[in-house]
Amino acid sequence: MKKNIFVVGLDDFNLGMIRSVKNAENYNFIGLLDIHALIDSGQYRLSDMLQLAEKQLREFKGSIDAIVGYTDFPVSTMVPILCEKFNVPGPSLESVLKCEHKYWSRLEQKKAIPEHIPAFTEFDPFDDQALDRISLEYPFWIKPIKSTASQLGFRINSRKDFKRAVAIIREKIGLFKPFDYLLDMVKLPPEVVRVKSSHCVAEQIISGHQCTLEGYVHNKEVSTYGIIDSIREPNRTTFARYQYPSRLPRKVQEEMSRISERVMKQVGLDHSAFNLEFFWNEKKDKIWFLEINTRIPQSHSDLFAKVDGMSNHQVMLDVAMNLDPAFPRRQGKFRVAGKFFLREYQDKLITGIPTREDLEDLSNRIPGTLVDVQGKVGMKLSDIPEQDSYSYASAFIYLGADSQKDLLEKFRKCREMIRFQYQDLTIPAVSPKKIQEQAPETEPRVAIQVLTSPMELPVQEDTPMAGGVQDMTRP
Repeated sequence: MKKNIFVVGLDDFNLGMIRSVKNAENYNFIGLLDIHALIDSGQYRLSDMLQLAEKQLREFKGSIDAIVGYTDFPVSTMVPILCEKFNVPGPSLESVLKCEHKYWSRLEQKKAIPEHIPAFTEFDPFDDQALDRISLEYPFWIKPIKSTASQLGFRINSRKDFKRAVAIIREKIGLFKPFDYLLDMVKLPPEVVRVKSSHCVAEQIISGHQCTLEGYVHNKEVSTYGIIDSIREPNRTTFARYQYPSRLPRKVQEEMSRISERVMKQVGLDHSAFNLEFFWNEKKDKIWFLEINTRIPQSHSDLFAKVDGMSNHQVMLDVAMNLDPAFPRRQGKFRVAGKFFLREYQDKLITGIPTREDLEDLSNRIPGTLVDVQGKVGMKLSDIPEQDSYSYASAFIYLGADSQKDLLEKFRKCREMIRFQYQDLTIPAVSPKKIQEQAPETEPRVAIQVLTSPMELPVQEDTPMAGGVQDMTRP
């Protein structure tokens, strides 16, 4: 009899990846909640979504054998709650919060890997004297204790920068108010009790070659299986691409794996995939630890499939089924793979996007290419969810090649072939509704924006402190 695996926020792209894993024929994959409502609503209505998920699970007539997710908050924190309620393998909520609460996480990291973390402190952005209480020298970085995709994260070079960044944070930080609902479910240490979703962390700037290490914990045993390089634009703030496999020296990669084992045992995460972000300062031969994510990154799934012959969804499913993953190595069609970001640096109105025929032609000319269009006609770039503070990603382009040189050349060709049309927001334009009416009927094939299970939220009575996607403003 097939096992029933519920996937929170399942979409068609990831469903295709999941169906390609080993033993997939033995599983039924069932979408739990709508991905758009989970991340695109401008609000994280966590308690409502948990109630809807629990209702769907309780009404299901068959067995519930696993509950998984591959996206950030709120999915990453819903999974442990649902796993506990329905008695399937999964991490504890406390261990997940130790990773996702940026201040609590730093305190735990300090116990296990103090030599690899920057100086840090928490502060209240609503405190007018907050800057005077921060002892770090300029420049430093500030960010909320909970956010996603670098939202409300700013580099601070001066008092003026701090003032401007805090004004934005005060307006937008209410988006993460539902995180407090989770903190109330666990016993917090005294030093964390008062540090809620409205607080921020200030940290010493760390830099170097950035990368993401992927691994999992199964029955308290920590394993790692791949490192992806995170390569930034010349401004050193926004990502240009993710590239796999990493080109870091082997000794550096091995040391990162040892660091990973120490920190993951400290936080107590189990029955879960994870990914950890690092910097390696080559000049000083120094490894810096950035943060913990308690899931696989779907951004890397196609890269693993292209190079190793298997998506990292395999790891997510195996640990959820209480199996020790056996991940393949270098059995894919390409020697190197990358996820590239097609970016704009000013907000614009989208008036035209690549058609399905455009993307199919591109895929035929450059085999293995996958394009994930982020925006839709009639949207402003700033309306696209989960962007960073400094730019707008209009599309993601996944490529495979036999060398880095070939990979970069393929991206150059893709950039020439993929055409978006924009209206400058400083120039009077027709309304977004008119633009939508003029758009071609054939929508392009997108990777992550296809709904699989509709979701209806109950009417919300209380208005959150603030909501919506952050303004993309650099102090």
